[in-house]
Amino acid sequence: MLWSTTTWRLVGQRLGIAFITLIIVSFAVFFATEMLPGDVAQILLGQAATPEAVAGLREAMGLNEPAFQRFLGWLVGLATGDMGRSYVNDIEVVDLLGGRLQNSLRLAGIVTVICVPVALTLGIIAAMFRGSWLDRAVSVATISVISVPEFMVATLSVLVFAVWLGWLPALSYGVNVDSIGAMLRAYAMPVITLSFVVSAQMIRMTRAAVIETIETPYVEMALLKGASKPRMVLVHALPNALGPIANAVALSLSYLVGGVIIVETVFNYPGVAKLMVDAVATRDLPLIQSCAMVFCVSYLTLITLADMIAILSNPRLRQ
Repeated sequence: MLWSTTTWRLVGQRLGIAFITLIIVSFAVFFATEMLPGDVAQILLGQAATPEAVAGLREAMGLNEPAFQRFLGWLVGLATGDMGRSYVNDIEVVDLLGGRLQNSLRLAGIVTVICVPVALTLGIIAAMFRGSWLDRAVSVATISVISVPEFMVATLSVLVFAVWLGWLPALSYGVNVDSIGAMLRAYAMPVITLSFVVSAQMIRMTRAAVIETIETPYVEMALLKGASKPRMVLVHALPNALGPIANAVALSLSYLVGGVIIVETVFNYPGVAKLMVDAVATRDLPLIQSCAMVFCVSYLTLITLADMIAILSNPRLRQ
């Protein structure tokens, strides 16, 4: 498959926009954390610290330098893989993020493996039998799930499965995962909570993409020639809807970035989001900034990937 010069130009423009957006986001993250109330040196030394000790610590940490100069140094450090040292733990931020990032990626991977097949199947079936009771049931269910915020789903999950039924642990942190059963119990409620919103968004977007393809003239012609609905959708419509569906998957998975913050906090899951919440409580600026950038880069990557898929799947841009 060949793409035209226009396609590659659009892809290059999108990558350029993503890079500029990343610079702007890094600027916003750095100066937003700088505006957090309280003096870092005072918080680290405690209220009993003398002004001389606080001033000395500020000098040692480089906090007396102009904010923009510190931002440029931090930005150069990010570009070279140096995220600085944690103020509280006196450990390299990269080392602190390593294990936590693996946990967050593992959780996101499990959610993706479960959500994508289920959501695509329901979305395609709903589009195939548009207007039927099945389509209406799926539409009502997805709208109902989207209307409920993640923290409410997480709270209800704890109340039902941990408190009332006692089937699952209320917290995922510190749970023994030496066996398959223990791992399922540990990940069950975080995965259920994230899967609700992600699947609902993906189902609606997949249904819309397939219906839009079904309404094209060549698919309608196949139906007029006697093709059954399943054949019309699976053979004629679905191959041409793969681009929009992939776009829908990428956009839906971007909701993981926001939802995981709430889920990791509620279930005390040891991921990047929980690490960032703890860093905010201790005013650990390098750790806060690095965690925020991890989420920003993840979200921006998924959105950029969705845009590129939409561009590359456009048949009018092919040679």
